[in-house]
Amino acid sequence: MQFSGQILKMITENGKPIQYYLNLSGDIIHMNQLFNKKISLKHIGYSCVNCGKNQKVYRMGFCKNCFFESPFASDTIIRPELSTAHLGIGERDLAVEESIQLKPHVVYLAYTGDVKVGVTRESQIPTRWIDQGATFALEIARTENRYEAGMIEVAMKEHFADKTNWRKMLQDDFEDDLDLKDFRERVKEYFPEDFKNFYFDEGHVERLDFPYEAPEKITSFTLDKNPEFEGVLKGIKGQYLYFEGGNFINVRGHEGYVVEMEVE
Repeated sequence: MQFSGQILKMITENGKPIQYYLNLSGDIIHMNQLFNKKISLKHIGYSCVNCGKNQKVYRMGFCKNCFFESPFASDTIIRPELSTAHLGIGERDLAVEESIQLKPHVVYLAYTGDVKVGVTRESQIPTRWIDQGATFALEIARTENRYEAGMIEVAMKEHFADKTNWRKMLQDDFEDDLDLKDFRERVKEYFPEDFKNFYFDEGHVERLDFPYEAPEKITSFTLDKNPEFEGVLKGIKGQYLYFEGGNFINVRGHEGYVVEMEVE
């Protein structure tokens, strides 16, 4: 089987185990069905996720020009506390920013090798947790907009990391007695006074079941340094494809890359 096209982050379907689908310019490939098959990847160009031009990806799948101009790559995507749409103030495109920021959001704790804090739109649960490779996750706040969630996250970041250590996440090592509910009870005191009413203590701990067993060796590669790669697909966690021998590629980190893919 041969495919070619622009890489986007894998589509996921929560299940036991989670099902993964790679989207290559409209070709939807069920990756779970390719376990133990040899896959060849060849990097042949770029296609910016915003303008579609064959220009080198700068960040997040965007070419450099779009990264600094598109509302889908604005600072509030990374730092929700900077959101101003609730004040009627736009950063790059108010209508787009309102469609993202003025929606119910969730602040959560997730275990991805360490306990971390994060923010996402309510509609992105559990997709966000799956993409981060969270073994466990738990909501700690529900807010009416992105700004409110961001302000809570800022307070939580004094006590928890807000970024995933990809190597620890892929090591898939955790303590059986880890209790996120206990963390949730303790974090209430960290909420800013004006945001305590958003505290949420009713949700259950979500356990994610990835089609993955950690190897002894973990090595990542990119298509920039290794534009042609072939290996036997053994598993998936987060947005990482795991190939025999402990070789990993971050699919989301290659959004906007155009590849030829062959399955034997």
